[in-house]
Amino acid sequence: MDDANAIGEVGNPKCGDVMKIYLKINDQEVIEDIKFETFGCAAAIATSSMITEMAKGKTITEALKINNKDVAEALGGLPPAKLHCSLLAQEGIEAAVADYFIRKTGKAPEGFKTPYSTCSACSGSCGGGAGHDHEEEEEIFVSEDHRAAE
Repeated sequence: MDDANAIGEVGNPKCGDVMKIYLKINDQEVIEDIKFETFGCAAAIATSSMITEMAKGKTITEALKINNKDVAEALGGLPPAKLHCSLLAQEGIEAAVADYFIRKTGKAPEGFKTPYSTCSACSGSCGGGAGHDHEEEEEIFVSEDHRAAE
C-alpha cells in the first residue's frame, strides 16, 4: 500500500510465518484502509485476511481491542497447533499502531512492541515448547493486493 502511514511486521522467517500489516489511518485515528502481506501457512494467511476485515473502519482504540480469540472465532475456530497464527494477527495490528505513534510522536506508547518484532509464537506461545518449529506447514506468500477476485 503506497499511502500507508503505519506498518507493522511480526513473525520470524525461521518459524515460517511472517505477517506485515499496512494501515492508512486518518486524522480521527480511524483505519481507512488496511492491507497485509503474509508468508506462511494457510492459517496465517486466513488470520491476516480476517484481521483486516475486522479492523477496517474502526478507530485505533477499537482495533486494539480485537484479540487473537476474536480472530480465531471469526474464522470458525482454528486447530490448537494453529492458534499462534491468530496471535500473529493481533500482534501485527499492535505493531502497526506502535509504528503510527512512532511516526506521529517519536515514540511508541508504553507497553507496545516495536513495529518489527519477533512473534510470540516463536517464544513458545503456540504450545510447541522449546525447540518447536513449523517447518511442516505449507509456506505460501500472499499479498492482499494480489489475491484472486472472489
